Amino acid sequence: MEGRIPKIISFDMDGTLVDPDFTDWVWLHGIPSLYAEKAGLPFEEAKHFVVEEYLKVGEGAIEWYDIKYWFQYFRLETSWRDLMQRYVDKIKVYPDVRDILEKLKEKFPIILTSNAGREFIDIEMKTAGLRRYFDQIFSATSDFGEVKKTMGFYQRICSILGVTPREMIHIGDHYEFDYLVPRSLGILAYYLDRSSRQNGEDVLNDLREFEKRLNVLIKMPEKEAKSGKEELV
Repeated sequence: MEGRIPKIISFDMDGTLVDPDFTDWVWLHGIPSLYAEKAGLPFEEAKHFVVEEYLKVGEGAIEWYDIKYWFQYFRLETSWRDLMQRYVDKIKVYPDVRDILEKLKEKFPIILTSNAGREFIDIEMKTAGLRRYFDQIFSATSDFGEVKKTMGFYQRICSILGVTPREMIHIGDHYEFDYLVPRSLGILAYYLDRSSRQNGEDVLNDLREFEKRLNVLIKMPEKEAKSGKEELV
């Protein structure tokens, strides 16, 4: 897959561009706190119950990502918008993100493709000040009613953008959704492991590594063209 110049670069959001701390606080502290108050339970007991209910659904189901669904499920009477606003100070961009996006924006269209609902994408992009870097933003769950793990999602994105899978690069931190699935379609996907526990040809530990890989991809066709000319002489 080396030696091809991409037409589109796609990024996941949570765990890739934005620290997942914000979403963790919403799902693992905010909602359990509201449920504890409603049910008259100690926080830890309420949290255990709430998390068990999450797990029954699982990350492969669209409800997993839908905060409005969970507010209805637990019959929480407060506003989910107010809950999210409570934790906006937890929204933090990884240190390498802005510089890389700034450089990429000058050369490529950049898109965001996320499992997160629009409610999370909008508040995180606005608070982090990242919206301006992206030509288009896609929420698998809000826009298409599915989770990103399907090949159909990536095929649909390619169709909307008018590119083939081979003309797209995708970077994300979920091994299945962001790496295995897009790779199986022919997208040049990289698995971003910011914990540095994994290594391999398609594994990145930060976005600076991606910048280096991209520079190699761009230069490869130039080298091949020069080599071809030399053979003709």
